[in-house]
Amino acid sequence: MRLRKEMIDRIANKIVDRLLRREAIEIAGTEEALRNRITSLIEADLLVEDRLNYEVKEILLDHQDEMDKDNVDYSRMFTMVKTKLARERNLVL
Repeated sequence: MRLRKEMIDRIANKIVDRLLRREAIEIAGTEEALRNRITSLIEADLLVEDRLNYEVKEILLDHQDEMDKDNVDYSRMFTMVKTKLARERNLVL
């Protein structure tokens, strides 16, 4: 995950504060429960990208010999494979 837990909590707090201040939402439970839920959603979304990165690394590891032989740039190939998988899976990164 690229963001620290404290940063995710801060983002969730700002989202809830702004929605409540603008009266864009009404909450049935507590503000804390809403903050926790938003934090969980952000973490889950970031984990999707982490899992995708891991999968891309595994794919490239399987093709490492070919990439070395053909002198392929790892970072460029990583980006290309990641973009392709994200597009196929309808992921927004």
